[in-house]
Amino acid sequence: MVEKSGRPAYLQIVDDLRRQIDAGTLAPGDALPSIAQLCDRYDVSASVVKAAISVLRTKAIVVGQQGKGVFVSEAAIAIPSDDPEPELVSPGAAGEILDELAKVRRGLKDLGDRLTALESAVFQEPKRSR
Repeated sequence: MVEKSGRPAYLQIVDDLRRQIDAGTLAPGDALPSIAQLCDRYDVSASVVKAAISVLRTKAIVVGQQGKGVFVSEAAIAIPSDDPEPELVSPGAAGEILDELAKVRRGLKDLGDRLTALESAVFQEPKRSR
C-alpha cells in the first residue's frame, strides 16, 4: 500500500518494485504481477500502476510483451537503483518555459512571414495578357 507521504504513488510503486528486483524477489525474466494484482496490492487505480510500469520501462528495468505481460529485463541488475528520478517543474520555471515558448512561436511566425515575402518576390507569377 502506498503512503500519504507527499511522494507520488506511482513513484512509491517504482521504488518498491525496484527494491524487490534488487533483493532478488523479482529476478530477470520474472513476470510482474498483473495490473489488477498490483492495483489490489498497492490500493491504487490502474492508471497509477500503468504510470509506474511506464517509468520502469523507460529506465529499461522491465520489458513488455504484447499479450503476455511485463517482465523484469536482463539488464535490470546492471542499472543502478539510485538512478535520479525526474525533476518536477516548479510553477516559476513553468512560467519561464511558457515565456520562452512564446518567443519561439513569435520567431517562427516572423520567419514564416519573411519566407512568404521572399517566395513571392522570387516566384512572381507572370502577368497575364488581356
